[in-house]
Amino acid sequence: MRKTIKILFIYLGSLIVVMLGAWLHASAENDYLAVTGPCYQTFPQDHGAHPGYRTEWWYYTGNVMAKSGERYGYQLTFFRSQISPPGANETWPQPPSDWRTQQIFVGHAAISDLGGQKHYHAERMAREALGMAGTTQKEGATTIFIGPWSATIRADTHNLTAITPDFSIDLALQSSKPPVLHGKAGYSRKGSSVKNASCYYSLTRLLTRGKLGADGKTMVVEGLSWMDHEYSTAPLESSIIGWDWFSLQLSNQTELMLYLLRQTDNQTNDASSGTFIDASGVPQHLGNHDFNISVLKEWTSPETGGVYPVAWRIQVLPLDLDLKVAANLSDQEMQTAASTGVTYWEGSVSGNGTIVTKRVQAKGYVELTGYADAIDAPM
Repeated sequence: MRKTIKILFIYLGSLIVVMLGAWLHASAENDYLAVTGPCYQTFPQDHGAHPGYRTEWWYYTGNVMAKSGERYGYQLTFFRSQISPPGANETWPQPPSDWRTQQIFVGHAAISDLGGQKHYHAERMAREALGMAGTTQKEGATTIFIGPWSATIRADTHNLTAITPDFSIDLALQSSKPPVLHGKAGYSRKGSSVKNASCYYSLTRLLTRGKLGADGKTMVVEGLSWMDHEYSTAPLESSIIGWDWFSLQLSNQTELMLYLLRQTDNQTNDASSGTFIDASGVPQHLGNHDFNISVLKEWTSPETGGVYPVAWRIQVLPLDLDLKVAANLSDQEMQTAASTGVTYWEGSVSGNGTIVTKRVQAKGYVELTGYADAIDAPM
């Protein structure tokens, strides 16, 4: 009976996501707020939610190590999806219901046990109603939560918590660099139109300490994390089938973010871009023609048949940067039938290379979408 109920909830959750996706896509450009120019985010205010834009996410990824030398990667992501345009509440039937909300929250969490070659992942979804999910801002702190999963953001610190049947995350993060606004003052183009864009910033070097739990044991860990916060309304252009996103922390105290927007003609969309952050925290915008990314190795998922790149050569021409980067574990595929319905790859990577002839090591995360199934979501 429990198995039947669980299957029913998964089916209903996926059905809701599909229905919402179709409705949101139809009304995205007409009624929601649009990103059309510089965002000029300020902090800590803009760590919070931005209702009115139909999609928003807070993305945490990191590489940490236990005292025993065991290495782990982790991901904790919160998505907010607005299911009706601003002002829609005014036309809803009265009296109001405690169940009424314009917001759906989704969470994805994962741990990659790099030594044990295991990948654990989980998902949650809830309405912003009856205290099940949402965001709060109190005494200078922003909290995003879905049940027992939460991220609390203060001026320079972040506390992450996620409890699942198979693993747990309990981490404290400390900013060592200021937020980086990507593109033009946070205005990050994702297509040919001025409205194919997002407001996008990152915290690129977060000193991380805390605990991870998996396989019935708890590990005290420390390392580095990366946080992305992005909000948008415009759907991807029809010619774009997915993206490859890289966040890399280099051993010379610099960081690199790159994203490739892949098209149906096997070319890269001109809006593909990135940011290099120097050791003092100063960002440098990189255009599509400033870097080359070539695939060195692929991996085929035995569960979905998706064929993903898992090793790359990355060259950034203005920086004289040349890196070879590879997945620390090939199978870091995320299957999310009970929430977003999207299958994607999100994984820990490492590598080495040179920048202006000096040797550097790299650690980070890569996200790959559109390889196992079509992607139809804002970026």
